[in-house]
Amino acid sequence: MMRSALNYLDVHSENAIMVGDRMDTDIIGGVEAGMETVLVLSGVTRREDVRRYSYQPSQVLDSVADINP
Repeated sequence: MMRSALNYLDVHSENAIMVGDRMDTDIIGGVEAGMETVLVLSGVTRREDVRRYSYQPSQVLDSVADINP
């Protein structure tokens, strides 16, 4: 799905960021597509859950309001 979106937008994965609130869908999808990833803690994933996963987000933020462009 991520690759389809990148192709549709004509954007390379190096120039895209996946922002999501779930490690098991949003972040894994971004990692597998080769994108930088930002986990926001406004969803089901809690900060203490992140270390359980073999893949890691590029950043972990409390909210999308904390994203610095």
